[in-house]
Amino acid sequence: MKPIAIFRHSPGEGPGYFATFLDRHSLPWTLFRIDDGVPPPPTPDEFSGLCLMGGPMSVNDDLPWIPQTLDLIRQADARGIPIVGHCLGGQLMAKAFGAAVSRNPVKEIGWGQVEATDDAAQLATEWLGGVQRFEAFHWHGETFTLPQGATRILQSAHCANQAFVRGPHLGMQCHVEMTDTMIRGWCRQWAAENVPPSASVQTPEQMEANLDARIAAMRTVADRLYSRWIRGLISP
Repeated sequence: MKPIAIFRHSPGEGPGYFATFLDRHSLPWTLFRIDDGVPPPPTPDEFSGLCLMGGPMSVNDDLPWIPQTLDLIRQADARGIPIVGHCLGGQLMAKAFGAAVSRNPVKEIGWGQVEATDDAAQLATEWLGGVQRFEAFHWHGETFTLPQGATRILQSAHCANQAFVRGPHLGMQCHVEMTDTMIRGWCRQWAAENVPPSASVQTPEQMEANLDARIAAMRTVADRLYSRWIRGLISP
């Protein structure tokens, strides 16, 4: 099988548990370090799937790799090559498919419940395996509207669109790929967010409490989402 292309947009926001999942399933992958100046490939033809990670920038920023990435997403969609996006990655997917990305009503930082949507129960069951709600990790100030042809499968109290499915593609606002090292690293940047604790913003101490158990519970859901996603991978 051709490798899965993983796009890193920030040094602290690598593939995390997604790479572990691929390794466990003996699926090859290639990392594109966009943050190191490596451009996206001109076409997706050498890959069985695309994975877009997070990043602190906005998809609306004037960065040279953003139009290239949007074009790559559209090409992959036209070829039926599945794409999965985490946070910024989900926003890039939404924008490539014609949706808007703008400021969320509040910043969402830390652990928070997301739940399956009632209006997409069958699709949510297909991707979530019957899970109705779980605690996901969040770190975002912007969010996406739903692109045409997409179905929302997850929502939260502070952000209406937490995940959508569009054909073989999965775009997420939340982070299910987190590791303990990633969370502790992000917590060291918490003060730079310049936002007080609130119902949607946790302190580093709150985020690191019961960390191992929280990550283990989230990985149960990540396994279901990723397992469904890899069913769409393009074989040679």
